[in-house]
Amino acid sequence: MGSGLDRILFRMNIEKFTQILKSEDSYYSPRKKRVLAEILPGWSTFIYYAMLADLILRDSLMARIGKYDHGRWRRSSFDIVKIIESAGGRLNVSGLTHVSENKEPVVYISNHMSMIDTFIIPSILLSFKRLTFVAKEELLDFPVLGSIMKAIKPITVSRKSPREDLFKVLSEGEEYIKSGYSVVIFPQATRSAVFNPASFNSLGVKLARRAGVPVVPVALKTDFQGNGRLIKDMGPVDPDKTIFVEFGKSFEVKGNGSETHRIIVEFIINKLKKWGGIVENQSSA
Repeated sequence: MGSGLDRILFRMNIEKFTQILKSEDSYYSPRKKRVLAEILPGWSTFIYYAMLADLILRDSLMARIGKYDHGRWRRSSFDIVKIIESAGGRLNVSGLTHVSENKEPVVYISNHMSMIDTFIIPSILLSFKRLTFVAKEELLDFPVLGSIMKAIKPITVSRKSPREDLFKVLSEGEEYIKSGYSVVIFPQATRSAVFNPASFNSLGVKLARRAGVPVVPVALKTDFQGNGRLIKDMGPVDPDKTIFVEFGKSFEVKGNGSETHRIIVEFIINKLKKWGGIVENQSSA
């Protein structure tokens, strides 16, 4: 499997990918024929998970021997972009000027739709500056994946005590920002293909306000990979669904942050509606 992946990745190396990200406002996956995906039902799902498993197993080994750093994290995220494209998926990334124009750390605040979100965002953002995520504490205990999560040292929350989680994100997040890291936060309680503004908390805004840095809204539509019924992280993939990622313009948090939060939610809603996503309870936004 490794040699097959290497042949696919040869078509675009990470240097060329990074050059596109830094010189253009957008990245679009090249269009190509999807013969096997159209002939064989389930082919896209099979090839996606087979290649993803191969990559994660190798990365887990590197993490266990202490050789998984931010450089490898960025490379692995890029590899996943190519795996998605090899399975017939297409990426549509826009708003990159709003990433490149920020020379200092920011807080990226995004909706959370699927496991792909945390897989592909590092390939984009790590091309510009250092990065960390806020993630669920339980991910550190996952077989195989847990060693990778420990290696990238995210800010972890238990989601058992909102007060303790708030304190941890604010304190550790501020320290990361002071050290030159941007922070990515998914404020939803859980990832979902349906965006519910009522479940989108203001934790990211609170962190940005405390650290005195701008926020950057991020809208994602990543239902190319569905959430599974038996195993949530392993749903079927649908190559007919384009993966959309758009970064909004950065802005400072003003006052108590309520207006900032409203603007971020509105940005995500508008983008999802444009892309054909599902939004519920809009009156609560």
